[in-house]
Amino acid sequence: MRLGVHISGVNKLSQAFGQAAKLGCNTMQIFSRNPQRWRQSSLPAEEIAEFRSQQKKYKISPVFIHIPYLINLASPDVKLYKASIAAYIEDILEASALGADYIVTHMGSHKQTSEEEGLKRLIEALNTIIEKTQAAKVGILLENTAGSGSWLGYKFIHQKSVLDAIKQKERVALCLDTAHAYLAGYDLATKEGFKNTLEEIENLVGLDQIKLIHLNDARGTLGCHHDRHDHIGKGAIGKEGMKRIVTSPKLKKCAFILETPKDDETSDQINLATVRKFFK
Repeated sequence: MRLGVHISGVNKLSQAFGQAAKLGCNTMQIFSRNPQRWRQSSLPAEEIAEFRSQQKKYKISPVFIHIPYLINLASPDVKLYKASIAAYIEDILEASALGADYIVTHMGSHKQTSEEEGLKRLIEALNTIIEKTQAAKVGILLENTAGSGSWLGYKFIHQKSVLDAIKQKERVALCLDTAHAYLAGYDLATKEGFKNTLEEIENLVGLDQIKLIHLNDARGTLGCHHDRHDHIGKGAIGKEGMKRIVTSPKLKKCAFILETPKDDETSDQINLATVRKFFK
């Protein structure tokens, strides 16, 4: 099983590998830059080299980089839309230089235009990005959302629309966030609800398209659309629901990354231990 967490709070990106290894992780996710700001500068060549060296040392793979929150590839604001595409291209090229495997991205907000218009802008943006990063082998993973506001991706027909229209389909796949799915209305807390969710994904795009699972419990009621994560087994999905997801034979090829709350320095250790107990 590939199990890891989102690593944050490091002074240098290369330090994330040591933190992940200390937690017993064999995969990890990071932000390559401040997720709340536009890029200020590029990573120095020596830092990129050290990142690659540390990955080789600790043998942590795959490595996922989450795209910053400011990027919105579905925005109707022309200035923001163009800036988002340009920033995304820079992030993919940097991820490629680092040797990362995937970029994880939310699908954007249509800002009260329409879902159809937002999806059209997203598809056009992704096709442009992929065309301009031909040499990069970094995959793009579309993450499902809780569906708050005008965010796309809260139902898997959105992902299907994008995958159907992408010109280079081999570059794009899915990230399934369990908390987001539950809060969007997919009942992962029950055996039947989990079965129905997997069947819907299989019928629309195929389960083989899921490369990463953000393994998070949900803090909120089914279908409330409020994006709040909880500790494994402590939220609305619950221990049995989370165990069912982790041990599902249909998801055994996926990497699992925890984005659970970091209340203190022991939070990741506790959540990882809970997941590992599911196999005992």
